[in-house]
Amino acid sequence: MPKAKISLAIFLLFSFYSRLQAESFRTLVSGSVEVSTGQTDTVVPIGINGAVIINLGDDTRFLKGVEIELTAPQSWLPYRGSLVMIIYNKINPQTADGLADIDGSRIAFEPLPSRLRIIYDIPIRQHHGLRATTSVTIPTNIVQPASFPIIFRLMQISKGLPDDFEKLTFNLTAKPILSDEGAVRIIPRYPSQLRNRPFTVLIDDTVIPNISDQVFLREGEHHLVVVSDDYRNESRRFVIEKGKTIDLTIELQDPSPIIIFEAPQNAQIYLNNNLIPRGRESVTVNPGQHEVKFHVSDYTITRTLNVQRGKTYRVSLAVDLAVQEED
Repeated sequence: MPKAKISLAIFLLFSFYSRLQAESFRTLVSGSVEVSTGQTDTVVPIGINGAVIINLGDDTRFLKGVEIELTAPQSWLPYRGSLVMIIYNKINPQTADGLADIDGSRIAFEPLPSRLRIIYDIPIRQHHGLRATTSVTIPTNIVQPASFPIIFRLMQISKGLPDDFEKLTFNLTAKPILSDEGAVRIIPRYPSQLRNRPFTVLIDDTVIPNISDQVFLREGEHHLVVVSDDYRNESRRFVIEKGKTIDLTIELQDPSPIIIFEAPQNAQIYLNNNLIPRGRESVTVNPGQHEVKFHVSDYTITRTLNVQRGKTYRVSLAVDLAVQEED
């Protein structure tokens, strides 16, 4: 059996037992990276027998996993079976730089595949939906956010390799894997004369029991409805983006009906025989029947409106000029 395969078999047998307890190891920590929802990619070099510490940001609501992407140099390909990757959690110390002695619990290990781009997906919550593919490996079970930071380590397991091998440097990038959801924060604004009256909010026909809490929704378009005996009912659509929280302001309005008048400047407008001053063409009324009258010179027109609660009515007097051509 080739020496590399013997070394690998011995290592895997050792790894089976070492996973049962914490272990101490010495490694060269080349840096650390923090994974968060809005992060930009940070590349950290990692050498043979080197390591990188991976932290989570404070807000993990929209994270379902961490993706570790390892980019190998071209000269790595002939050395298949000579390196393994190991992941530890519950590490101590949690910050280190340079050559360091670290304690940790091993949660994943496997030989490094002979590829130039290697991807590991680390799930951090239940129902994560992550799937292994020909190019993506899921090397461990769920790693709870509370057990971060974790450390990703490369370790040589083959002997007798050329000196150039120990000079190989990989590039490591840790990225967030976002869930297919975002959140909405509902901000009500009350009319000055009607504050703190009850109302109900439904999103996609589901009642929201406490609008002071953020509502988590799948990305895409959603439908919001406001129902109340004290405010005007409202209906609108909004869009949720993956990994983002939006503020949705609800302008609660007085449910009293409104009549808006439109007429030439020389017209007189009467509502229930009361003259409406020009410049005040929007009038709040009670539900029921109302009489509207327009008076222009010697011309008068009267209409009766049946006004309902929560409705707005636009009453227009239009003066038109018709031109007809005849033979």
